[in-house]
Amino acid sequence: MSFKPANNIQDLQYFGEFGGVNPSISDSSTYTFLSAKTMFDTFEGNADGCYLYSRHTSPSNLYLGEALAAMEGTETANVSASGMGAITPVLLQLCQSGDHIVSSRTIYGGTYAFLKNFTPRLNIATSFVDITKLDVVEAAITKNTKVLYCESVSNPLLEVADIAGLSKLAKQYNLKLVVDNTFSPLSISPAKLGADIVVHSLTKFINGSSDTVGGVVCGTQEFIDALRNVNDGASMLLGSTMDSLRSASVLKNMRTLHIRMKQHSKNAHYLAEKFENDGLKTVYPGLASHPSHELFKSMMNDNYGFGGMLTIDVGSLEKANELMELMQERNLGYLAVSLGFYKTLFSAPGTSTSSEIPEEEQAEMGLSDGLIRFSIGLDEDIERTYNMMKECMVELNILQPELV
Repeated sequence: MSFKPANNIQDLQYFGEFGGVNPSISDSSTYTFLSAKTMFDTFEGNADGCYLYSRHTSPSNLYLGEALAAMEGTETANVSASGMGAITPVLLQLCQSGDHIVSSRTIYGGTYAFLKNFTPRLNIATSFVDITKLDVVEAAITKNTKVLYCESVSNPLLEVADIAGLSKLAKQYNLKLVVDNTFSPLSISPAKLGADIVVHSLTKFINGSSDTVGGVVCGTQEFIDALRNVNDGASMLLGSTMDSLRSASVLKNMRTLHIRMKQHSKNAHYLAEKFENDGLKTVYPGLASHPSHELFKSMMNDNYGFGGMLTIDVGSLEKANELMELMQERNLGYLAVSLGFYKTLFSAPGTSTSSEIPEEEQAEMGLSDGLIRFSIGLDEDIERTYNMMKECMVELNILQPELV
């Protein structure tokens, strides 16, 4: 693909108030006006460059939003206080009582819970389907469907969505395709493949230091304006506003995202190949054994690899917990949820980040008790990391000594 997302970020230039190489942080909740008419115009959305109140927006949030829009190739973006603070307003802005959503069945547990348990209170129904089968997706569309929802690379099973194929369906049935791209920033550009709206949890790879919670909605100016509308905009009225200090911090970390994603992907690819060769049940989009390996290759931007997420299945929750505790003890990473940190993070998603999904549905989608989700860190010596992980697996009889 010719799209160069890191270049788009790098080419943005912001000067601070006193010529600083970082833009000045807007540490204000409200802003003054020289005339009452300008305040009125700003309330009406007709005063470009003027700020009213930081729940609407702030200079710091706009800087970050512009950088994220440049990364995704959309007209603009709106940042929020969390990933869920981005996802939920989008769906509520697009749907009204009586409407229907077709969603991937393998999505982040919080998103699943929102669609399964919360939106029915508003008379919004959701059908959860195997997003990798376009015929199944099409069969689920009804006259009331308004949205197709998926993750580029799903959490936690790492299924890959055919975004171009889903986009064709969305256009055919006059639907909006919403794609959560949290697992694959820079690697995949959903808007360039036909997605209408792209969301991220900024908490993860984009920020990269596990010290900030945030989210973003990337889309058209028209849609972002609708989200921010003071009368009926879901982002505006639900109030999930990102703090200016946090947005300034994320913007700084974005400058190194291209370097970090390359290393995350390089390390994850190395470990996935080693684990698979050792006979472990390993899922990683960069492996030829992944059912959507070729699809991912056809969508990906050059240089950033297949991402930093992989899973292995060690057979039981007891064995998974033993292994994670031992790896943490040996300083190989942290037994923690989330992803994108400089250290490797690992968790058993069936009892953590996907625990909102009922056990019978977990089993149906292939989410087993023994599945461990890894967010692979930025280790310089990944061979050393692998050897130490292998020692842990041999010690716990997950791998036999003769394989070592």
